[in-house]
Amino acid sequence: MSAAAPPFDFRGWRVVVAGGSKGIGRAIALAFAGTGAAVSVCARGQAALDETAHALAAHGGDVHAQACDLADPAAIRAYVAAAADALGGIDVLVNNASGYGFADDDDGWLAGFQVDLMAAVRASREALPHLGRSPHASILHTSSIAAFHPRRHGAPYAAVKAALSHYASSQALALAGHRIRVNAIAPGSIEFPDGLWDRRRREEPALYAATLAKIPFGRYGTPEEVAHAALFLASPCAGWITGQTLCVDGGQGLSG
Repeated sequence: MSAAAPPFDFRGWRVVVAGGSKGIGRAIALAFAGTGAAVSVCARGQAALDETAHALAAHGGDVHAQACDLADPAAIRAYVAAAADALGGIDVLVNNASGYGFADDDDGWLAGFQVDLMAAVRASREALPHLGRSPHASILHTSSIAAFHPRRHGAPYAAVKAALSHYASSQALALAGHRIRVNAIAPGSIEFPDGLWDRRRREEPALYAATLAKIPFGRYGTPEEVAHAALFLASPCAGWITGQTLCVDGGQGLSG
């Protein structure tokens, strides 16, 4: 199971998590809050957003939460501005949202394009003036190991995540002169209550079992394990790392 949180110290840091009310995004937000950071989160669902804000506040730091449709450019602009105002700036931007565009139709492709890719582009654009004033600025994108392999099913999701990983490396090159680091995290199959793999365990047990069989560690990952990678990549320990996509998958990608 997931290990204890690494001993990082983010006191005085301002962290914005776009797509932070469930699963990996929630775990990342809580991990930063647990190490002293002020944290802002956004999501579409108000109930989950309120619950996450309450959990973040329990750590004692400043918290900002705002409903935001990350497929809407105007909503992103308003959210990032409000988050920066509430926190007094931005040191770390985490682009975590996904439209889960698995269907090979226009809706599937557009969901991934607008939420997985363009939301990251737009949030980064809005955050750049604030990141430029930070002494330890970085951007983290949540990609996927699906970006690295051809897929018989779910081609839109894989293609968009591949584009996001490529964008991270190009963005890192463009922003290196401004001392803003950019990296992506590529999780493998991560299970949490009412998440994608929890639902597949109940609704598609054969697929769930076949995927589990391809994970050398013999279990699904946890959101906290991805969050620990986010803490490392945002920290001074990773100060010479930029333009990379880090797989957090228990060796799943090694199985093809």
